[in-house]
Amino acid sequence: MFHSRNSDNLEGTPVVFNGVMFITSANDAFALDARTGRAIWHYSRPVTEGLIDDASSHHNRGVAIWKSRLYIETDNAHLLCLDVRSGHLLWDVPYAQGNKNYGATGAPLVVKDQVLVGTSGGDDGVRGFIAAFDPATGAERWRTWTIPGPGEFGSESWPGDMYLRGGATTWMPGTFDPELNTIYWGTSNAAPDFDGSVRPGDDLYTACVLALNADTGKLKWYFQFTPHDLFDYDAVETAVLIDAPYQGAPRKLLVEANRNGFLYVLDRTNGKFLSASPFVKKLNWAKGIDANGRPIRSGLEPSESGTRICPDMTGATNWFSPSYNPDTHLLYVMALESCQLFYLKPQQFTEGREFYATGVKQVPGEHGQKILMALDPESGKLVWEYPQIGSGNSWGGTMTTAGGLVFFGDDAEAFEAVDARGGKPLWHFNTGQQMHASHMSYAVEGKQYVAIASGSDVFTFALP
Repeated sequence: MFHSRNSDNLEGTPVVFNGVMFITSANDAFALDARTGRAIWHYSRPVTEGLIDDASSHHNRGVAIWKSRLYIETDNAHLLCLDVRSGHLLWDVPYAQGNKNYGATGAPLVVKDQVLVGTSGGDDGVRGFIAAFDPATGAERWRTWTIPGPGEFGSESWPGDMYLRGGATTWMPGTFDPELNTIYWGTSNAAPDFDGSVRPGDDLYTACVLALNADTGKLKWYFQFTPHDLFDYDAVETAVLIDAPYQGAPRKLLVEANRNGFLYVLDRTNGKFLSASPFVKKLNWAKGIDANGRPIRSGLEPSESGTRICPDMTGATNWFSPSYNPDTHLLYVMALESCQLFYLKPQQFTEGREFYATGVKQVPGEHGQKILMALDPESGKLVWEYPQIGSGNSWGGTMTTAGGLVFFGDDAEAFEAVDARGGKPLWHFNTGQQMHASHMSYAVEGKQYVAIASGSDVFTFALP
């Protein structure tokens, strides 16, 4: 176990390279002996004052590595390059300027010879983007804006200077398909979150998955899960890439359990919509999904007096990892059954303030429940579920193994393993702290380990 002194809520997933584990905490990075947890080096940078919303919590979700260099994003959206052997700072590049509501909470993504980054602030009136940097020098290679500017396709949703405030931030890293040379990156909600009157139409490219050319950042195709989002249904959930038979033919699939409560299957070569199925019972914002992949809206919207809407603002799932097992052909998702009262109060944008146009409250007498679900992507059906005991506040992801296990952080502050085929509980360890992180597995000298961050600590377990 490794204890971090400057955070009580770690959200990063460890990365292990050549027997060394790299973890982050706020603006700090640590290199540990992956067998013992002994600290090798520690890079420290003060947290930034004056940030708002998610950035002000100084969360950080991990590192990226390229050759002998390590990369982290800071709370105020700087990309840092460290020497992987010593932790010495090699360069520091600010990449989100012009609006102090920008921040960063994610992990960089190395794709070939580029380092890709995004920002937080989708609820705070910023314009989202994905940027790629030279890993040796820090020079910017390309930048793809996720809110169209004046005259561009989709700009009709953003009158005046609203395109500068529209959200669609990219606060979780995407997924790369080297065979198709394509990056799949999810975007956040539209801003202001609960007031759609100032952003008419679909509000591209919010609540989307974007397919980008990995060399240029040029948009190949997009799919919007929640057009004209009024519920803060970000689409930054991990896009899982699966090569598998689908309806009798081999397909290259993109599968996503979305925050809006539907499990989507797309053809990732062209973005063609294949299917969508609800995976939670508490879902009333839409009646279903039509043949083109668009939601059939129920008509419920945030209101001055409050409207009960399901899923709640945190979503039927969120940024914590799902996982797919090619042996069981199942996708494992930590889901939340919950509703909230959504309120609307129009708001003018002010730099240095959040831009929600009001917010949500719990429904009196109701509480949420976390459920570990095993879903069949082809049929969209629930195969088994493992309901959780707790307050519905855990944010632990899932990980499945070739040995037929599913590891996950449960809602009672325990790290658990269940059987991947039927969900039978097999093992648990009470960390005594809530999990807001996704875990990973690695091997050193032929021995396999599993690691997860919980509270202010990283726990590592060795398999027999």
